[in-house]
Amino acid sequence: MTERKIYTVSAEIAGRTLTLEAGRFAEQADGAVVARYGDTMLLATVVCAKEAREGTDFFPLTVDYEEKMYAVGKIPANFFKREGRPTTTAILISRLTDRPLRPLFPKGFYNEVQVIITTFSIDMENDPGPLAIIAASAALSISDIPFAGPVGAVQMGHLNGQLVVNPKMGEIEKSRLDLVVAGTKDAVLMVEAGAYELTEDEMLQAVIEGHAVCKQICELQEQLVQLCGKPKRPFTPPVVDTSLEEAISAWMGDRLRQAVRSPIKQEREAQTEALKAEVIAHFTADEPEEEIPNRTKEVSKAFEKLLKDEVRNAILDEGIRVDGRALDEIRPISIEVGVVPRVHGSAVFTRGQTQVLTITTLGSPGDEQKVDDLGIETTKRYIHHYNFPPFSTGEVR
Repeated sequence: MTERKIYTVSAEIAGRTLTLEAGRFAEQADGAVVARYGDTMLLATVVCAKEAREGTDFFPLTVDYEEKMYAVGKIPANFFKREGRPTTTAILISRLTDRPLRPLFPKGFYNEVQVIITTFSIDMENDPGPLAIIAASAALSISDIPFAGPVGAVQMGHLNGQLVVNPKMGEIEKSRLDLVVAGTKDAVLMVEAGAYELTEDEMLQAVIEGHAVCKQICELQEQLVQLCGKPKRPFTPPVVDTSLEEAISAWMGDRLRQAVRSPIKQEREAQTEALKAEVIAHFTADEPEEEIPNRTKEVSKAFEKLLKDEVRNAILDEGIRVDGRALDEIRPISIEVGVVPRVHGSAVFTRGQTQVLTITTLGSPGDEQKVDDLGIETTKRYIHHYNFPPFSTGEVR
């Protein structure tokens, strides 16, 4: 039997050892890495389909962060004593991991990719969120999947007047800053932050210092790639035929520009949809009846690409947003309170045509929620439930 080779690299980050290990688990995955920081330990695995599914016109990346109660020595509290649906924390970490990884796959790559991050151990000191990004990036980097990484991630806090790299989980409640920075060696890809009365200069310095740590973590992943990385599978981006877009653009002239610059959203959308209908009717008029559905889809896709380019170019080249506002100009803002009778509190916040209605209920101490996740055992006295009904955007869903 061939002896299994295990590859390990380590570095000191904020006085604690970050270790990346490959070769011990999940040999049949395209890439698998165990990341350990203190006694917080995660396994990230990545698998990529050999071919893109027929008809796919988007990148189907799935990131699944799986919390396991054994990681903190607990048994699930439900009747079945098994893991249930993902907690809010697990969903947020999945999204946090997806965001810096997704832009680094090549444009036009439509093979399905699944990233699964499994908790092995949580030490209640080192947050698994940034470590999940690192583990997933390392697994992708050593795999044969096309990926322009690696990506580093770090949490920044602000305690006792100083910026702190990777504050311990018990300290973050006292911190004036909770910032996660993720990026490659060349650029910051993602910033997720909450802060209490920090200046812009302090926030910027936190991002700069966080990115410097990200560079160290990227270098550590590159060492692992040198030890056990697979050659990347060949991928040639599909050649994009822009002739239809050029024909539509020439036929519309400046009508698209006029449509998207209406200051009233309903008028802007109505004018844009009317123009799109004209474009589809014109460019499908000579098609055989059986070809009209496919041709309509092609024309619609080309129109949406031109619409996106028009909005983007107006912002970058002219400093004008779709409703005609300058980049530093905000919509009208208003606040009303006491709008609903017989509740403990209510308010409506309006910015432009965006509205939020908040209704508050004051409960007794017995109403507080016990948080049953992998973090430090706590209860929540403030619970915010957010609803986004379809009428908010004038849609039927």
